[in-house]
Amino acid sequence: MIPHPSRKRRRLLATVVLAAVATSGILAAGEFPTVSFEKYDLPNGLRVILSVDRSAPVVATFVHYHVGSKNERPDRTGFAHFFEHLMFEATENIPRKKLDEILQTAGARRNASTTEDQTYYWLNLPANQLELALWIESERMLHAKVEEIGVETQRGVVKEEKKQRLDNQPYSSFNEYLHANLAAGTPYAWLPIGSAQYIDQATIDEFREFYNTYYVPNNAVLVIVGDIDIAATKKFIDKYFSDIPRGREIARPTISLGLGTAEKVIEVREDKTPLPGLVYGYRTVGRGHPDAYALNLLSRVLAVGNSSRMYRHLVDEKRVALEAAAFLTEREQTGFFKMLALAYPTTSLEQLGAAMEEEIAAIQKNGVTDREFRKALNQVRTEYAQQYSDVLQKAQELAFYEVMQGDANLINTEFDRYLKLTPEDLRRVAKNYLVPTNRVVLKYIPPVKEGGR
Repeated sequence: MIPHPSRKRRRLLATVVLAAVATSGILAAGEFPTVSFEKYDLPNGLRVILSVDRSAPVVATFVHYHVGSKNERPDRTGFAHFFEHLMFEATENIPRKKLDEILQTAGARRNASTTEDQTYYWLNLPANQLELALWIESERMLHAKVEEIGVETQRGVVKEEKKQRLDNQPYSSFNEYLHANLAAGTPYAWLPIGSAQYIDQATIDEFREFYNTYYVPNNAVLVIVGDIDIAATKKFIDKYFSDIPRGREIARPTISLGLGTAEKVIEVREDKTPLPGLVYGYRTVGRGHPDAYALNLLSRVLAVGNSSRMYRHLVDEKRVALEAAAFLTEREQTGFFKMLALAYPTTSLEQLGAAMEEEIAAIQKNGVTDREFRKALNQVRTEYAQQYSDVLQKAQELAFYEVMQGDANLINTEFDRYLKLTPEDLRRVAKNYLVPTNRVVLKYIPPVKEGGR
């Protein structure tokens, strides 16, 4: 009897997939407690959203800048991600290496992230430290020091991050290959991590120009959720943000990929590849498009959980795969549906591909069962409910909805869009998008071992 794949082997693909999915899920609420909030704009264009949550004496601030890697030049990729790091360096009133010390003294947690569409910074700290948080964020918006010492320090940090997260991990190049080919000729063709050589080539003046263009109040949303007094919070916001000058209007790229017309197959040969792997990438639609909700449920039916179709059939029954995954990557103006599988050592890529094709064809022909549909919907429902567990999650969702879809109140209504779906919608999107002419196929081929074995 062929043994079941070990947990260690299963983690080979799981590690890569989790990193890729981190910012791609649709997070919302609908049939849950209403998130009350107040929204207003400052004269300089800063959008502000305030929401009271007295469940604990804490507060979260979330500053969301509408800039990501799609706002970069093809010969200067990585700028948005670089600034995610640089903004922790120094400001006119916060010396280098002091920001973390200040936050730790205040009992704060902090982090930031970058995607193709957005860069955001959050602080989670005791409610009596709100003024400190707003002072820090206003310093970063107005007085960040874009200087040689900070830039040189972060060049090294960013290159090391790329080396650890992508260059040295098996299969981690799949997103780079997929996006470069699925979105060729558009700013979605490169990843936020960028190319290290462009960061090295950039001048200090180019970094300053990027900061002065995008880190301005009219390109940002400030969300505050927690144990706050609205009137007092507004006074703090006015004190620290109202005098920041409005930036110039930003030209935003318009990107429309459409469906593909021919399949493209790429062989990937990397020394770090331990086992054969197969990746399918399909062009789909952007965040908020009606089909995105059906595609999200479809990915769950295919490969979320050990009882999903791909895992049950490819891993447990046919034993042609060690691991299988499927997920939807949503972006502001487009999306990508991705399917991945690692071949069992005795399985050829042709056999693995045939098994994956069989799963797609079965849904296109017969659709999904009511049980599968309800299970996928309940998975989404559970994830959405979790966003009410802390103030930071609510702040993040309010900011995302406001920037990405122009309506913060979708935090209260978007799940209703899932409730309008039927199992037939999943069959329809499978037939429309998961077709060979609309995809890029990556074949990961391990290096030939010495002696040909």
